[in-house]
Formats: sequence, C-alpha cells, structure tokens
Amino acid sequence: MRLTPGSFARAGLIALTIVILQISGLGSIQVLGVTPSLIPLGVAAVAIYAGSIPGAAMGFSTGLLLDLAVGSPVGVSSLVLTAVGYGVGRYREVRDPAHGLMAIPVGAAATLGFLATFAAVSFMLDVGPSVSGLIFADMVAATLVGALLAVPVFWLCRRLLRPALSVDPFERRRRRGSPRESGPLGLRGMEV
Repeated sequence: MRLTPGSFARAGLIALTIVILQISGLGSIQVLGVTPSLIPLGVAAVAIYAGSIPGAAMGFSTGLLLDLAVGSPVGVSSLVLTAVGYGVGRYREVRDPAHGLMAIPVGAAATLGFLATFAAVSFMLDVGPSVSGLIFADMVAATLVGALLAVPVFWLCRRLLRPALSVDPFERRRRRGSPRESGPLGLRGMEV
C-alpha cells in the first residue's frame, strides 16, 4: 500500500465504518447464538491487502476507537487488534496468498485469534467477568460466523483499498506470460 493521504483516509473510513456497524447495527443480531464481529475481519482485510505495518496500525487505531466508543478500559482492544493486524499482514508477506477463497481461513483465524487473545488479556487484567467453559463453544460459533462473513467484508475492503494498493495480490497471478517470482522458499514476493 502506498502511504498517501488517500490511503490513510480509506483505512480510516473502513475503521470508522466497522466500529459504527459493530456497535450500532450488529449488537442486537444473534447468529448461531453469538453476535457477529466485524472488527477483526476489517483489520484482517486491510492487513492482508496492505501488509504487516499498515495492518498493525489499522488494528491499533480500530481498537482505540472501539475502546473509546464503548467505554471499556483503553488499550485492551488496541493491543489485541494490533497483534491480529500484524500477524495477518505478516502471513501475507511470507506466504503471498492470492487465492480467491483465502478470506475464509484468514477471517476464521483472525476472529479466533481476536476472541482467544481478548479473553486471555481480559482475564489477566481482570477486566471481564469470570471465565466459564461455555466460552469455548461461543468462540467456535463466532469463528464459524466470522468465516462466513469474511468473504463479503474482504471483498468490500478490497474494492475500497484497490486504488491505494501498489500491487494487487490477485492481479499478480492473473497476468499471463509474467515470469514466476523467484526467491528463497517462504520469501517469495519480498525483495531480498
């Protein structure tokens, strides 16, 4: 992602939109007994298309915005979403996922990582209520819902971020006649 004012504005628009939708619209909807979570999906979408550093910045700013909007202790969501954004962006840099359905496993992993890490940090900081065994069933259901919602969320974020992307990860594989990128295994696509 090219660092331009337009790219910051687009990422900020995504962050603001997913936080507003999560707080106002999705707070009352129940799917499989859990509330769908758009926030880790939006952070993961920006990270998978932009990279690890913009993904971590998106995670931090979205988490801070969420903490300030909800009134929860500032920093818990920021810490967790920064790790999610950096992890997904780093996965993109190392593995170069260019499959059309990569949103499903990435969205599921981002949702599960967010929920598990948020529960662990909240438990360690004694922010949330006591932990019961039912939280694991809720995490599985929320991960399934996150995997289903990942495809439209990633598609919308990609459509919004496409003009700001320096290299679209899907366009690389579609070009005919372009030589295959070479490099050490696991470092394809990185300049060595």
